[in-house]
Amino acid sequence: MAQTSNRLLDDLARLMTDAVGAAQGVGREVESVFKGRVERLLQDMNLANLEEVEVLRDMVVAAREENEQLAIRMKALEDRLAALEGLPRGRDDAPTV
Repeated sequence: MAQTSNRLLDDLARLMTDAVGAAQGVGREVESVFKGRVERLLQDMNLANLEEVEVLRDMVVAAREENEQLAIRMKALEDRLAALEGLPRGRDDAPTV
């Protein structure tokens, strides 16, 4: 009876091992299908990728720096114009050109 019980346990262990392997295979297949669908959904949504976001960020930083430089130049020109017209510098009510 010891051999029968060992054989039964061996068969049961083999069956469980096969079941676990099959479950892992199904899990990998489900994960693969899910990833494919998510990737397709993201492509359909036309989202920006990381490289595009980084390029845009660099453009925004450059534009901000340019705006700051232009503001400095404009203030200098306004001060110069005010000095030429004999108005006090830095007045808020100075006429704009």
